[in-house]
Amino acid sequence: MKTVKIIIERSEDAYWAYAENVEGINGAGDNVQEVKQSVLDCIEIVKGYDNVPKVLQSNYTLVYKFDTESFFKYYKGIFNKSGLERLTGISQSQLQHYASGIKKPRPAQAKKIEAALHKLGSELMAVEL
Repeated sequence: MKTVKIIIERSEDAYWAYAENVEGINGAGDNVQEVKQSVLDCIEIVKGYDNVPKVLQSNYTLVYKFDTESFFKYYKGIFNKSGLERLTGISQSQLQHYASGIKKPRPAQAKKIEAALHKLGSELMAVEL
C-alpha cells in the first residue's frame, strides 16, 4: 500500500497542510480536524481530474506529519510537559521552547520525541480494559 504524507503546520491564525509526495493536494482550517477534512475534500477533487496521480489510483494510506510546534498545540490538552518529559527524557523547559516556537528541535530530538510517542502508542495498543 502506498503512503501519502500530509505535512500539517500552524500559522498565526490557522492550520494548513500539503502533501509532501503528491502535487496538488493541500488544505486549510481553523483546527487540525478542519484541515484534515479539507485535505480529504481536495483528494476527492484531484481524483476527479483526467490525470490522477498514480498513488491515488489504488489503495493508499494517509500519514500526517506535524511540525513540533503544531503537534504540541494540537495535543496540548492530552500531553502535558511533565508527562512528555517522562516519556522523552527532554526537559520541560526545552519542550516549552519547542511548543512556543522559540526553538525548533534538532532532527535527533524530533526523532526522540516521535519514538517516545510511538512507544507509548504501542503500549496503549496492548492494553485491554
